[in-house]
Amino acid sequence: MKSGTAVILGRPNSGKSTLLNTLVGQKISIVSSKPQTTRHRILGIASEDRGQIVFVDTPGIHKPEYRMNRRMLQTVYGELKAVDLALLVVDASISFGSGENFVLETVKKANLKALLLLNKIDRIAKPRLLPIMQRYSSACDFLEIIPISARTGENLGLLLDKIFHYLPEGEPLYESDLITDRTERFLSAEFIREKLLERVREEMPYACAVLIRKFDESGREKKNRVVIEADILVERRSQQGIVLGSGASQLRDLGIAARRDLEKLLDCKVYLGLQVRTARNWRNDDSILDQLELGA
Repeated sequence: MKSGTAVILGRPNSGKSTLLNTLVGQKISIVSSKPQTTRHRILGIASEDRGQIVFVDTPGIHKPEYRMNRRMLQTVYGELKAVDLALLVVDASISFGSGENFVLETVKKANLKALLLLNKIDRIAKPRLLPIMQRYSSACDFLEIIPISARTGENLGLLLDKIFHYLPEGEPLYESDLITDRTERFLSAEFIREKLLERVREEMPYACAVLIRKFDESGREKKNRVVIEADILVERRSQQGIVLGSGASQLRDLGIAARRDLEKLLDCKVYLGLQVRTARNWRNDDSILDQLELGA
């Protein structure tokens, strides 16, 4: 039996979270078109008869501008110290640039056994893959270079075979029915934030966060209901109106969409109460970052 950890690395928006969700067969990491959607370390566990893979989804590697971003990158670098394998996810549909080179250097400095995953091959013509593979193989000594599509599932069966091949022998690290180590409270905040990201533009996604004030399960068994109350944090009072929308219509629509996903996640009815609150400069405020579990 094989068992071990595989950290998923890459630039923001390379498809890491989509890959994690597909590999574990359940949505545990939120996905959006906005860069830096993933802010936390998200554990996803895939258990099979041949063993167990513990995937670690990490924030995208980027230039840190705030204390929040520095914490995010500390999370990435911390995960590199105790993993069996690195999965470097690259968006094959974009040109190689300084950002890709920085990520490559990060992998090389960590001296990790690594697979290179050329993602989003459903967006490019297949003849374009060979020169891309040659470019990366000359830049770093990867165990394998595997073209994949996290969205369509292309070559993900092959990817799992290769991961199991390179993992060490050992007993499972977690119970076989466990999908993630994250709590429902944490996932609830993330699912709400995903719906927020779908509705705000430009710099707003980076200036917003979701903080759960109340997660009451007392009525779950008898009433089949969980009560969740959450604050949407913004940095300036003027941003509250952007999140609320005309007549608070956007916040209402956001709440309806988030509640649907939360009811699927929790498998029960959900009462969801949302309010928008200004927390000035929260991205540099350690006390708020601690509450948001950023860096954890």
